[in-house]
Amino acid sequence: MPSTDRASTVPLSDWGTISSSDVSRRTFNPIRDVLSRPVKPLSTPQSTRDLISLSIGDPTVFGNFKTHPVVVEAVEEAVRSFSFNGYPPSVGVPQAREAIANKYTHPDAPLVADDVVMASGCSGAVEMAISVLCNEGQNILLPRPGFCLYNTVAGSRNIETRLYNLLAESNWEVDIEHMESLIDSNTAAILINNPSNPCGSNFTKSHLRAILSVCEKYKIPLISDEIYADMVFSGQVFTPTATLTSTVPILTLGGLAKQWLIPGWRIGWILIHDRKNAFSQVRQGLFALSTLINGPCAPIQAAIPKIFNNVPSTYLPALNKQLEAHARVLEVELGKVHGIHVISPQGAMYVMVKLDLHAFADIADDADFCRKLKWEENVEILPGECFAYPGTVRLVITPPKDKLYAATERISAFCARHHI
Repeated sequence: MPSTDRASTVPLSDWGTISSSDVSRRTFNPIRDVLSRPVKPLSTPQSTRDLISLSIGDPTVFGNFKTHPVVVEAVEEAVRSFSFNGYPPSVGVPQAREAIANKYTHPDAPLVADDVVMASGCSGAVEMAISVLCNEGQNILLPRPGFCLYNTVAGSRNIETRLYNLLAESNWEVDIEHMESLIDSNTAAILINNPSNPCGSNFTKSHLRAILSVCEKYKIPLISDEIYADMVFSGQVFTPTATLTSTVPILTLGGLAKQWLIPGWRIGWILIHDRKNAFSQVRQGLFALSTLINGPCAPIQAAIPKIFNNVPSTYLPALNKQLEAHARVLEVELGKVHGIHVISPQGAMYVMVKLDLHAFADIADDADFCRKLKWEENVEILPGECFAYPGTVRLVITPPKDKLYAATERISAFCARHHI
């Protein structure tokens, strides 16, 4: 059978090698890089047990987290209507924009349909928000640790990233003084993510106000990634950032992926909060950027009103309760393991763990910890290097509880084996 790899079979000609663009060469996603690295054999015995993956924040992988049947019915209804088979308006299907505005409007942060721009997933919203606010050569302030896509998007566009520290000892609150020290006349935007990936943290109102005070002082717009909005655990209250200011212009990012457990459906959005009309050009810029893909999938957009209106009010509290139960399994079980420190999660889908590398005889860093753990125990987690925060690892909480217990048993055995 002939090879399907054309690049390996077609000989070089006088065409030579065609270079890829500067943008593509600057594009680097550390999570995808880590997970695609070939396994290098180690001197220790390799595990033959089944892989337990706690690496990717996709709640659908194991089948234990399923979206509500109404969500599926809404899409089926939209598809069977034959009304959404054509190109949608690039900024979004009107009834989707209206439904999103109605759901997220607030007396202190009012929204109308024209304040909503649809995107291809929240990652598409991230790309649009950074692209509309930042020019090549400017800088943007991003969290450390933080979701690596922010760096990926900015770096690909030759936008400088300056990473402000989150404080593990303060439940991953922003080091406000450090954030402020990074600002200069070339700073185009500040981005926050709340609740947080990878930290599983949730900011208080007072802390959000402190961040907004920095934006107000330096007149810097804010991007607030709230894809995990309302996904918080007992004792926690989620606060939409835009409800705490009437002056700071904010692009709030969201989507269906996490709360409705459908990341593969690729529906996200940007909410334009602009009480002082500072974003008049930005609004037009977002409308222009939306024409690059002519809007995300129309039938899924059309299902949004029914999803928002007909999914029972008990759905989200039940989901949060299930997520918290999973998070506490990891927190309690890993809390028994020498050499690691679990920072108690407050929401989202992750647990962040600090490593005491001095407690291990032969673990060089977080990447070495993850590499050896996968080889010896076949448990896959992500090193802190993916989030610009060495000395830590991130675990996803969504696998079934039996998988979580099995994974923590293997991690415990691994740490005991390598402990000094």
